[in-house]
Amino acid sequence: MHMKFITCRLSAAPVITALASLLMVSCAAPPSEKEVAQATQGMIKRQDLEIVDCLLPGQVRQLGNGSFITPRRPVRTTASDCRIRGGEYVAFDRADLKTALAVWLQSAEGGDAEAQTIVGEIYERGMGATPNYAEAFKWYQKAAEQGYARANVNLAALYEQGLGVETDKLKALNLYRLAWGLSEDNLMYQSASAQQAQQVRTELEAQLAEKNSQLSLLKKQLQETEAKLASDQNKSNAAAGSLNAEVTSLKDWIAKLETERANNNSRLAGISRVRTPQGAPVNPDSSLPVASKREVQGMDFGRFYALVIGNQHYQRIDSLQTPISDVQRAAKVLADKYGFTVKTLEDASDVLMLQALNELNAVLKPNDNLLIYYAGHGTRLQTLNGESGYWLPVNADAPPQDTFWVPNEQITAHIARIQATRVLVVADSCYAGLLATDPSYLFVDDKAGYSAQYIKYKLPRRSRLLLSSGGNQPVLDIGGGNNSVFARAFLEELESNKDAILAAPELFARIRKRVISAAAQNKFVQTPDFKSIKGAGHEVGDFFFVPKG
Repeated sequence: MHMKFITCRLSAAPVITALASLLMVSCAAPPSEKEVAQATQGMIKRQDLEIVDCLLPGQVRQLGNGSFITPRRPVRTTASDCRIRGGEYVAFDRADLKTALAVWLQSAEGGDAEAQTIVGEIYERGMGATPNYAEAFKWYQKAAEQGYARANVNLAALYEQGLGVETDKLKALNLYRLAWGLSEDNLMYQSASAQQAQQVRTELEAQLAEKNSQLSLLKKQLQETEAKLASDQNKSNAAAGSLNAEVTSLKDWIAKLETERANNNSRLAGISRVRTPQGAPVNPDSSLPVASKREVQGMDFGRFYALVIGNQHYQRIDSLQTPISDVQRAAKVLADKYGFTVKTLEDASDVLMLQALNELNAVLKPNDNLLIYYAGHGTRLQTLNGESGYWLPVNADAPPQDTFWVPNEQITAHIARIQATRVLVVADSCYAGLLATDPSYLFVDDKAGYSAQYIKYKLPRRSRLLLSSGGNQPVLDIGGGNNSVFARAFLEELESNKDAILAAPELFARIRKRVISAAAQNKFVQTPDFKSIKGAGHEVGDFFFVPKG
């Protein structure tokens, strides 16, 4: 039973007025059909990105002349991955191509775009058999014709790699554009398209030059052969037949080359119609670039990645003032001073937030470091059984409509799945402390030294830590100039750090006093919190900020 719904950061002044408006009623207009479609379409469907408890089927193993089935294997993975791999989540076992197809083929033949895409994925992966790219292409094409985004992505990958089709990177790029929902006029698409077009144009022009040269030689040879055949009427039948065969062969060869040249010219003409965009090129790849390992004082700190999310301009609840400025400043200091490879999301939907978390799983490796910084609205649901916290995407509805809210359980599940040794979540939102229910992290104060021995002990051990701006209470969106009270303290401490390796508990001890003092000046009580997220696999590790030097 839902009893109370609160959504915030506090953005209005005075604070008392803002507190009076915390209790919200669901009076917002329902989402439009377009917004609903965007939240549920193809590859960006929210349910595909959520972590589920999946029981995979056993595998058939051979032992001597006999065989046996291994026990079923539990794994925490995305719902999409569980479906593809045949987990109990879809109530079917998948051990091979035949049984996998049996699950989905009937729906695919009935015209279901998702089923058609999954059948294509089964054929592409092989599922214990040789991959059948031609069949995969056929099913992807059927789903793509219905506008199914994930099918367009899969088709694009086939064209990009030349699997079952001729390699065509421009066609691949256009299919990616369709999947992303970008218009042809989009600067990101035009920039990438122009760059790829120039590369293809260069290749086609080289091929055309070679074909023109070949055609010139072949036509000359044909003229000489025909002249020789016409000038000598006394040739034997055998000689004449040989010359006629040579003429026929040359004509066939010339016709084939002219067809290829015409195709190349047609492709080149099409490429010429691609407009050159104005402005700086934009990288269309949503994934994080590969970071370099860091070694300091003989210690291997691994690679540093950061995902920073700032949600400010909300569609159906009150907007905020500072999250965009917060994450832009955070991204700059993390990249410039501490060498993080940063991915920034501004005004992200629930799907984009979960997708970004999911993509980290493929990037991060053991001994890596990940910092997740979130600034935006947070809320909680109080029930008879307890309390749950949420991060609110910009497409969130007002309570009690929680369809698009991102629950703490999903954030924790994604963090638990990531291989990185050290993970720190910095959450500047109301009730952010609900992400971790463990007792506060034990640490010494900011005047204590964090010795090399301390770092060497903590460094190899797994850490899942939460630094929240106000524990389980509302927090301020104002009071720090262009930043929130918390963001200003957090970022100024990072910026003012000299060349010292800064441990997360030391950083927290410094900013805690500043936030309490700054909030008091705004006649508000706000106390940051620092906890371990044991539900995500925390051990006894720590998180370190290492200046680039």
